[in-house]
Amino acid sequence: MTFLLLSLALIQPPAAAAQPTVAPVARVVVTPAQPTVVAGDSIRLAGQALDANGRPTAAAVLYNLTAGRFEGTVSRDGWVTGGSPATLVVTVSAVQPGRAPVTERVEVRVVAGPAVRVAVEPRLGTLVAGQSVPLVAKGISQQGDAGPAAVLWKSANPRVARVSPGGVVTAVAAGRTTLTASVGGASATVPVEVVAGAVSRATLTPSATRVRQGDVVRLAFSATIGGVARTSLSPVYTMSGGNGQIDPDGRFVAYAEGTYVLQATAGPATASTVITVTERDVGQQFELLGKVVRSRFTTEEVWVHPNGKVAYLGSGSGGDVAYVIDVSDPANPVVADSLVTNTRRVNDLMTDAEGKILVHTREGASDRKNGIVIYTLEDPLHPKKVSEFTETVTAGVHSSFVYRDPKTRQLNVFLTNDGTGALHVINLDDPANPKELAVWKTPRIDAGRSLHDIDVQDGLLYGSWWNDGLVILDVGNGIKGGSPSNPQFVSQYKYDLDKLYKRVELKGGPGYIRGTHTAWRHRDYVFIADEVFSAGFRQEGRSELEQAWGRMQVIDVSDITQPKAVAWWEPDYGGVHNVWARADTLYIGAYNGGFHALDITGELRGDLKAQNRSIATFRPSDPNGHVPNATMTWGVVVKDDRIYINDMNAGLFIGRITPKPGRYVP
Repeated sequence: MTFLLLSLALIQPPAAAAQPTVAPVARVVVTPAQPTVVAGDSIRLAGQALDANGRPTAAAVLYNLTAGRFEGTVSRDGWVTGGSPATLVVTVSAVQPGRAPVTERVEVRVVAGPAVRVAVEPRLGTLVAGQSVPLVAKGISQQGDAGPAAVLWKSANPRVARVSPGGVVTAVAAGRTTLTASVGGASATVPVEVVAGAVSRATLTPSATRVRQGDVVRLAFSATIGGVARTSLSPVYTMSGGNGQIDPDGRFVAYAEGTYVLQATAGPATASTVITVTERDVGQQFELLGKVVRSRFTTEEVWVHPNGKVAYLGSGSGGDVAYVIDVSDPANPVVADSLVTNTRRVNDLMTDAEGKILVHTREGASDRKNGIVIYTLEDPLHPKKVSEFTETVTAGVHSSFVYRDPKTRQLNVFLTNDGTGALHVINLDDPANPKELAVWKTPRIDAGRSLHDIDVQDGLLYGSWWNDGLVILDVGNGIKGGSPSNPQFVSQYKYDLDKLYKRVELKGGPGYIRGTHTAWRHRDYVFIADEVFSAGFRQEGRSELEQAWGRMQVIDVSDITQPKAVAWWEPDYGGVHNVWARADTLYIGAYNGGFHALDITGELRGDLKAQNRSIATFRPSDPNGHVPNATMTWGVVVKDDRIYINDMNAGLFIGRITPKPGRYVP
């Protein structure tokens, strides 16, 4: 028996060696504690796992960018790359087997690079001795970002005009001098001419004295000073008697009805005028004609064939289909075909102007081969797939624009690249064999570059470049010698997104979504819309997106090389997404705010919402939609007298705007 027990003992496996006990993680310490990085540069975060006694303990440390994904990146080992000025939120996690992760949240400030130029506003005309005018200057980096650095002001001859540290210019005596605004090693100069003498006459002449809300009145100020008539003065304008604005260039717009007294003052020269303002009264009603409710996926872009009888509707949130809808009878739209492809999102669709080619985008393909899918339209109700293009845009294409050059008749599609934020130009003269012609990028690293949408008109491309604002390229117009194969920069309008949407950061914290989302050229204006969501992004316990934010801005491009913002519109509730302009009406998809139609008659200045320019509104929703009874309007397409509204949560709605019913007068 002893021998048997000994033998059994010999064949038993040895006992496992005791493993050292690893103390659980109590907290994570990250250095630097308040990291800051210049846009285009990187900084290394170092996370250390500590136990309850403050001693290091074994744990895997992981780094994840949880907010600010359009403005930077973070690597697995903690390198944070700042692409654009913003606040990035990084979650640093200490992970141990069998235990819940312990995390620490770090905010990384990305700031503008050093200034390479200085911008000064407004432009100065002639000043009168004794007059003061404020100027605003800011330093601009190589990437076009405005930095927070202090501005140093200097006058070459303070006896003619002096300037305060805050940029207020005071005219002292007759003569000429130059002001210099410096930020770091960059500077800009402002020429100043000052006149002096007794004022014998001053006039303020309006272009009209009786207008409606929102109508722009141009004011012409002149004065006879020292016996010389002066028309190039820079007066300071004031207003009394209502609600409105006067710009430094002398353009006045009233927001409310009433009588306004406007005054212009240049030193001792003063003149006034009176303007009477009446109600704008452009309201009409929206009539719903028909709808196609979608419940399986969210609804994305809509496009209407040039024949006005067929609509193409994209899907998202895992959708692999685009719907072909017969809308010849708008009261009874019918799904006639489905375009099924390997993608989780058909975000954008568009035909050429002749209705022969259809292109739709792909994002989220399971085989990672994203890009575009190309169809011919011998029968618009049943598109025929002829090719795909994935070679250089496999990261995904968010938006595209199909454009036939009226001069060369060349057919091209202009694409966004989700991976690099670059513009790609693909030739479709042979739809079965698409060929890439060009790639163009803004001067920013990939981590902060995102091209979101494209509009092409008359050989000029209007790109919504998110952190880089509106960028205008010559792709065949000739103004800068550009072509589809050689896009050339024309101009840019960039603005401070974080300053504009500070209230969104206060609501949901830093790292919120904000950027230039879409652009549409119409007359001498480009209408740009910002897409804005707070960092929370989804409401607790609800499946629909939370309230959107965002502003539509009106950019004056009468001088295409110097775009400038002149007006804006922002809904009381919801945001802005896609827009469509035709004749004197702007149509807007306002997310939670539904559909809006605005009167854009005449010159545009100031707050369009305050000017009573609303024509009609409609909030599409349906109890059988993807998200029941929850408006989330993506955009709108207008064809003939019909309005096609695509709502993410409900589907496609078809309607029209009709006059108000007549009022009965006894």
